[in-house]
Amino acid sequence: MKGIRVLIVDDSAVMRKIVERCLRQAGIDVKEVIEAANGVEGLAAVQQGPMDLILSDINMPAMDGLEFLQGLRGLDNAKNTPVVMITTEGSESRVVEALSAGARGYIRKPFTPDQVKERVSPLLDGAR
Repeated sequence: MKGIRVLIVDDSAVMRKIVERCLRQAGIDVKEVIEAANGVEGLAAVQQGPMDLILSDINMPAMDGLEFLQGLRGLDNAKNTPVVMITTEGSESRVVEALSAGARGYIRKPFTPDQVKERVSPLLDGAR
């Protein structure tokens, strides 16, 4: 894992910073963090260049995380990018829906750096 490029999609600017801080505290070598406030902005960011990892909230305005995930799969430079969903959802059905749509994992809010590392590290083998 050498200097990954991460996209964090969440409608809360504070939560985006918390996710970034947790990645760094977890020892993930983050070279660049791109932030998006919803799925529409997230898709636009991915079209500007490939990401090594995407962390996305599920519940967002304009385009939620599941719609964002479906949109990603239509982009050539994102088809194999690991996506981890971040959620406050207590409902297993939303998590199952996200995994069925192609998410490679999920993290429940609130979370710790150790939980982030546990979910993210295995997905980064072979990343830049």
